[in-house]
Parts: sequence; C-alpha cells; structure tokens
Amino acid sequence: MTLPTAADLDARLRATLAPTALEVIDESAAHAGHAGANAEGYGTHFRVRIASPLFDGKSRVARHRLVYDALQLFIAQGLHAIAIETL
Repeated sequence: MTLPTAADLDARLRATLAPTALEVIDESAAHAGHAGANAEGYGTHFRVRIASPLFDGKSRVARHRLVYDALQLFIAQGLHAIAIETL
C-alpha cells in the first residue's frame, strides 16, 4: 500500500473542487504514537485549508463532506485523519 502525500491530496482537491485557495499540510510526524499513525511518519494525518466556489451556499458539514468525498481514495490507502478548515 502506498501512503498518500500532501502533493497527492493537493492534486486531487484541485481536480475535483477547483479551489481558489488551498493548503495541504502533512502533520503525521506530530501524531507519532497516536491511533492511526505509522512508523514512516507521513501519509496518515493531514490538515487541509480550502476555499472553493463549490462551497457557496453550503453548510459547514456539506463543505466537509465534499472534501471527504474527494479524498476517499486516500482514506482507503491509509489516510487516518483530516483536519478541514473551509475558508
């Protein structure tokens, strides 16, 4: 299984949500020893800050669902946690 990278998540979010602002940060190393962390120190815990016209008129829950749906492939690859900040 190949672990996702910040660049992988960035590319997927750009392709699916056409963001006007996007920042993807791999925070996996800071979660060493926590549930879902791995020995590699990357690919399991990410922070996503994103703005998209697709969020217009949607609730925070609906905006987060769009992000989770876009990243579902990576969750299957071992992505354990996503902290989402919609702008």
